[in-house]
Amino acid sequence: MPTLDRSPVLVATGFLAIPVAQALVGLPSDLLARIEAAPIDPDLADTAAFSDAYGYPLEGGANCIVVAGKRGDEVRYAACVVLASTKLDVNRVVKRLLDVRKASFAPMDQAVELTGMEFGGITPIGLPADWPVYVDARVLEAPEVVIGAGLRGAKVFLPGRVLAAALPNVTVVEGLATEGLATDAG
Repeated sequence: MPTLDRSPVLVATGFLAIPVAQALVGLPSDLLARIEAAPIDPDLADTAAFSDAYGYPLEGGANCIVVAGKRGDEVRYAACVVLASTKLDVNRVVKRLLDVRKASFAPMDQAVELTGMEFGGITPIGLPADWPVYVDARVLEAPEVVIGAGLRGAKVFLPGRVLAAALPNVTVVEGLATEGLATDAG
C-alpha cells in the first residue's frame, strides 16, 4: 500500500494547481495551519481508487462537482461539495439553488477550462470568484476530508469546517446530497 507524505499546504504548493496555490496564499494563517497536502499517484485520483490504494476511509472523501444550469441564454456555473459516500441532488436541490430550469454536471472540457484545474482533481479552493460554492452540511461535520488539489497528482486534507470558513461564496446547504453511491465528476 502506498503511503501519504503529508506536508503543510504552503510547503506543498508545488503539488497544487496554480489557482489553488494562489487562493491558499490569501487565507488567514490560523486556517492554513489546519490544511495539508500530499502527492499521490495520478492514476489513483478518483475517490474510490484513492481510498482503496491509500487506506483512506471513503466517508472521509469529499467530491467537488462543477454543475451548469441554463436560464434563458445565460449559463450559470457552481461548485458543489459533497461527501464521497453521498450523491449530489442535481435535479432538485441544485436546480433550485441556481434558479434554472435544468442543471447537470458541466462537460469535462468546460469544467477544466473554466477552473484551470485537471479533471479528477477539481477542488473548491481557487475556483472563479463569482461562482457560488454549495457545501453539503454533512461535509462540515467531518473532522477531516480529503479533496482535490487542482491536479490529479495530489490531494488536500482539511477539517470539513475549514471549507466554509476559508472559501468565498460558500453556502452550506442541508440536503444538498442524498445517501447513496457518489459520482466522481470533477
